[in-house]
Amino acid sequence: MLNIGSKLVELRKAKNLSQEDLAKEISSSRVMIGKYERNDNAPSIEVLLKLAKAFDVSVDYIIGEGQLSTYDKDVLKRIEDIEQLDDETKSKLFFLIDNIIQNFKTKQAFS
Repeated sequence: MLNIGSKLVELRKAKNLSQEDLAKEISSSRVMIGKYERNDNAPSIEVLLKLAKAFDVSVDYIIGEGQLSTYDKDVLKRIEDIEQLDDETKSKLFFLIDNIIQNFKTKQAFS
């Protein structure tokens, strides 16, 4: 069984939702939300999709599996948008990103 309970608790608390609030949002019951959070029951694929939509994350993110499971939807959306750019624009963007990352790492090294 997948251990997604802690991820659900984290996501629910980040949105300041009670188990009852989340249950209403995904058309479930507070009891079932509690069982998911305690890993007593695994949500069906349909429920996982509803949870992902409610938290605005991917299913991979909830179950903690897959190459992109640590990224939220905002990051994934930006990656998708970057993929649509022409090569010259991508090159300029990557140059900027690389410089910002290098600057950040330098600051960390000397802190």
